[in-house]
Amino acid sequence: MTLVPFLVSGWIFLIGIYGMVTSRNLVHAVGCLAVAQSATYVLLLGIGYRRGATAPVFSDVPVTTRVVDPVVQALVLTDVVVGATVTALLLSLVIQIRKRTGTVNPERLTELKG
Repeated sequence: MTLVPFLVSGWIFLIGIYGMVTSRNLVHAVGCLAVAQSATYVLLLGIGYRRGATAPVFSDVPVTTRVVDPVVQALVLTDVVVGATVTALLLSLVIQIRKRTGTVNPERLTELKG
């Protein structure tokens, strides 16, 4: 087992978090959150990978053949759908914030308006 996917996942996550912390635009912050969440795709695929294994199609392979874990692949697909949904919801909230306040700069959003 190699550490490369885990290191890449951590690096992608740290870049996304750094972008969120230093962002001065809510749209940029949402994009950085999407980048940070993409680190989970790499992490899950790194966990489910098996060297020398085949695709998890069991129709014509012997029972003793090594295959990659199909559960992890399903989790990655679910993670992609959840990530797209969260990104779309946050971007729609940013649009509403822009309509109501006239800015997407988080430093200018200090007042609560009823």
